[in-house]
Amino acid sequence: MIEAHDLTKRYGRKTAVDGLTFTVRPGHVTGFLGPNGAGKSTTLRLLLGLHAPTSGTATVSGRPFLHHPRGLRHVGALLDASEVHGGRTARAHLTALAQSNRIPRSRVGEVLTEVGLAGAAGRRIGGFSLGMRQRLGIASALLGDPPVLLFDEPFNGLDPEGVLWVRTLFRRLAAEGRTVFVSSHLMSEMESTADRLIVIGRGELIADASIAEFAARAGGSRVLVRTDRAAEFAGLLTAAGATVEAAGPDRLSVGGLDADRISELAYDNHLRLAELATRQASLEQAFMELTADSVEYLAGEEK
Repeated sequence: MIEAHDLTKRYGRKTAVDGLTFTVRPGHVTGFLGPNGAGKSTTLRLLLGLHAPTSGTATVSGRPFLHHPRGLRHVGALLDASEVHGGRTARAHLTALAQSNRIPRSRVGEVLTEVGLAGAAGRRIGGFSLGMRQRLGIASALLGDPPVLLFDEPFNGLDPEGVLWVRTLFRRLAAEGRTVFVSSHLMSEMESTADRLIVIGRGELIADASIAEFAARAGGSRVLVRTDRAAEFAGLLTAAGATVEAAGPDRLSVGGLDADRISELAYDNHLRLAELATRQASLEQAFMELTADSVEYLAGEEK
């Protein structure tokens, strides 16, 4: 389990992480989201003891990460796939990690096979593609067979087959009872992979919820309606407490009422509906709405 309590990190006048409190529990894939500059990478580095907090605490399995001897047996992490010695082979890189953490050398071959790099074990990392480096980084995280795993942008550089493999891997690790914490800017992947979300903006917590709960916070579902008496029906729906927006010729987007109630209103008023469909807000829509006030850099913004 990962816990942050009132976690704060300041660099001079800039507050990168501001009083964060959250818990990442085992048995789930928990996504970590936020706009650029939100403090995600800083938070991960605080969790791993790479930065010292200004105040507050960050613990893994009840203790700061640095208090865990032979860290890779307790926490596996991928922060930056490029931070490896390009002159080493994949096998040599993992062997060095295994020796420093007293992990059996047999694990090197096992994780290289698991991530699909067995055939490239003797190649120098400097010649690897970004996708191959990502796989090597994941192998490093898995090396100690740890109960807690953290990944920062693990989907970068992967082809569709690689993305599917990573998604399946994370779900399997969570099903085994491990704590899996994944930071990513790819909303579609988080929607397909994560069970829960922790969302921050400008270093502060915005949401800590399941995927469904998060989407519901931002507009929830809406019902699309098509009728040749759209203007008349819009008035009836508004009077019944709905929020109504035009969605095209003879089409309405209705919030605040479910499809059954809308159907009843149409029937009671002798209106024929050509379409009646519920649309759930996407994760991306929810994210954009809830983080709108936390975006540090806006495209087209005058300086």
